[in-house]
Amino acid sequence: MNVLIGGAWPYANGSLHLGHISSLLSGDILARYYRAKGDNVLYVSGSDCNGTPITIRAKQEGVTSKEIADKYHKEFKECFEQLGFTYDYYTRTDAAHHHKAVQEIFFTLLDNDKLYQKEVEQAYCNSCAQFLPDRFVEGICPNCGKGARGDQCDHCSKVLEPLDLVDKKCKLCGSSPTTKSTEHFYFKLSSFQEQLENYVEKAKEKGCWRDNAIKIAERYLKEGLPDRAISRDLPVGVTVPVEGYERKKIYVWFEAVAGYYTASKKWADDNQKDASPFWEGNTKSYYVHGKDNIPFHAIIWPGILLGVNQLALPTHIVSNEYVTVEKKKLSTSKNWAVWVPDMLKKYAPDSIRYFLTINAPEHRDADFSWREFVYSHNSELLGAYGNFVNRSLKFIEKFFDGEVPPGHVNQAIKQNIENVYHQAASLIEQTHFKEALELIFGSIRSANKYFDQQQPWIQVKASFNECQDTLRSCVYMIVNLAQLLHPFLPFSSEKLQQAFGITEMQWKPIDIPTSAVEITAPLFERIDVSVIDQELERLRKQSSL
Repeated sequence: MNVLIGGAWPYANGSLHLGHISSLLSGDILARYYRAKGDNVLYVSGSDCNGTPITIRAKQEGVTSKEIADKYHKEFKECFEQLGFTYDYYTRTDAAHHHKAVQEIFFTLLDNDKLYQKEVEQAYCNSCAQFLPDRFVEGICPNCGKGARGDQCDHCSKVLEPLDLVDKKCKLCGSSPTTKSTEHFYFKLSSFQEQLENYVEKAKEKGCWRDNAIKIAERYLKEGLPDRAISRDLPVGVTVPVEGYERKKIYVWFEAVAGYYTASKKWADDNQKDASPFWEGNTKSYYVHGKDNIPFHAIIWPGILLGVNQLALPTHIVSNEYVTVEKKKLSTSKNWAVWVPDMLKKYAPDSIRYFLTINAPEHRDADFSWREFVYSHNSELLGAYGNFVNRSLKFIEKFFDGEVPPGHVNQAIKQNIENVYHQAASLIEQTHFKEALELIFGSIRSANKYFDQQQPWIQVKASFNECQDTLRSCVYMIVNLAQLLHPFLPFSSEKLQQAFGITEMQWKPIDIPTSAVEITAPLFERIDVSVIDQELERLRKQSSL
């Protein structure tokens, strides 16, 4: 089976925070799982280097937009690599290949009569002497009455036009913008109203989308889909490839989502592969992002694909809710956030991956708490999983000279492991990652209980053959837990893979591949609880809340 996985493109205007990783991590879980199954996987993403937020950051720092984009693109790549993300291709939207492919999509839409030119009024700042990009206009959302920017309200998820805002202000200078006529290309999104209604209805019947995606998509369709400007008066971005439009750019909402397609093309070119199977009607595709990106993945990107006669519409919309920090709304402007580069300097990537999965905002907002993070690591990763592995291998080292003893694996354990593979597979494919991880950790608790009940420290003296069976059963559980947990906790799983000579991770029960065990360090180290107060104090000091 062909599986396309697209991770949302973070704006290269500032460091990644835990909210970003929380919404993107499931993409890597899916990629690792499907590869273990033996499916044909393409996992792509990149840095959004054309967005207005980058221009704003560049103006604030007195540098070029490219310098900002270069800095954070490099940082993003390093963070994703340290966290174990296995993108097949991670690129950037200011790359030449992306610009070229986006312009090709533009021409296809033009040829298919899905674009038209229209003169419109656009926000213009007389003080700054420029048309204002949508994110340069801030005000009050006319739909919910809360603060919003000109392209979208983060509170109610409504896609906006800058002129819709109440009490509009220029983000750069604070003055009230006027309006001025300009001409732009518009995408005939309205022409796909019926097709998209049918598409969303089928997705709802199949249960492949998160509830929030269904609700927001249905709301947009109920309101009626308007045509949307596909070009803007912007200083940075993909140039509109039409004579007379050279100073205009293709709107970021269009070219950023098109990045999934352009990245797949570039991956194919660089690796002498064929990307077309991932864009055919029988492809299973997962689009992984946060709640604020739902309209673009559930409505606009499918509309663009329909406009270019593309069959591979998204099959799974994996849209997380928001992450709060210590019960307060995450705020980058007020520095109330946990920054990923800082966290990676002090904590193991598996600890971060575990907490953000087991506390993922899959159906409702989730909170990041330093206390919960530390206690979760110490009780679950170290106390349950690490303890079972450590006590089993230490016993083998002491009484069997580090050789896995011969014997028979308990049949009930074998059956349970097989069931966990099947159940976890179903949960992962349905994007219930938290439940899948809870299921596997349920087996870990059962494994510890089995060790305690068998009492190998007594068996080794009273019934040596039974002791051999017990330890062999424990090792059987360990090697299979390494495979089951590999999508979630790749670093600890790879330690066990090396220790037991497992050649490749598969998604099916395996027997013990070797009799010799070579593991020199525990899977996890205890985190001192004193860091809780230290991290809380640091968070308070850095923030302006």
